Amino acid sequence: MSTRLDIQTLYDALRKKLGLQWTSGEQHGTSIIHESTDNTPDLSLAGHLNLINPHCIQVLGEKELAYLDSLKKNSRQDAVDQLFSGHSRLVIVATGLATPADLQAAAEARAIPLLSSRLPSQETIRNLQYYLSKHFAEKITLHGVFMEVMGTGVLITGESSIGKSELALELLTRGHRLIADDATEFARLAPDVINGTCPEMLRDFIEVRGLGILNVRAMFGASAIKSNRNLRLIIVLQDMDEAIEMDRLHGSQRTRSMMDVESREITLPVGPGRNLAVLLEAAVRNHILHTKGYDASQAFIERQKRRLEEAHG
Repeated sequence: MSTRLDIQTLYDALRKKLGLQWTSGEQHGTSIIHESTDNTPDLSLAGHLNLINPHCIQVLGEKELAYLDSLKKNSRQDAVDQLFSGHSRLVIVATGLATPADLQAAAEARAIPLLSSRLPSQETIRNLQYYLSKHFAEKITLHGVFMEVMGTGVLITGESSIGKSELALELLTRGHRLIADDATEFARLAPDVINGTCPEMLRDFIEVRGLGILNVRAMFGASAIKSNRNLRLIIVLQDMDEAIEMDRLHGSQRTRSMMDVESREITLPVGPGRNLAVLLEAAVRNHILHTKGYDASQAFIERQKRRLEEAHG
């Protein structure tokens, strides 16, 4: 499946962050900047002025405009013609600088949109590349509740009616933050990074059987909502009667591959009297220790081994 991006969508997404304003070509906002068929982020889509291997989005800052000013009239005209021809789809003048008249005239003649940004060119490019990498990243949508627990992105999954949203509600009362309920959009932003966010339609809402739709932001405040988080841990809720016999020493832990990125997965049996919020918090704390190189089960085994050696010594 192909992913495309037009100029108006980019403008709407980054207008506030970059302080973008139309200089010319607003009527060409539906022009396509790039279309990807393999969902591979291409950081070369945006960059500083390059006339040899032009970027789709060309950014001009103080140095680039100074370079154009240093050229003689004919050379400058050739450079401007190159800038607004071929591969370029959008030109942005950064740092809040005034746009030279010949650049604006060339943009209008070639029907290439021209924008201005109040941020320095390097920061403008950095934000553009981050947005483009997210937009064109490989994506999947998974059923479950995605939360930030102790700073860790945790996906809570399980069969329908197992109690995922109820667990999320209890975690919210314990100070943790909701990212998405029911459906989470995950995007692979780097070789080992999967980032999860909430579809716009579902943002701030959670559905709990018996209570219906609840607005988490209105009930718990803005601090109870997190826009996105990198996935670090997957918790699978499973009915106690269906749970297979588990390793009492190591628990039910495995790795799960998602878009070729490995994530740790832990199964928690659901049954009467089991405080799932406390168990999930304990799982997250234990996961954090694992990432720091500490394994409680291995420490326990080594302690037993030492005691046996001392007893037979």
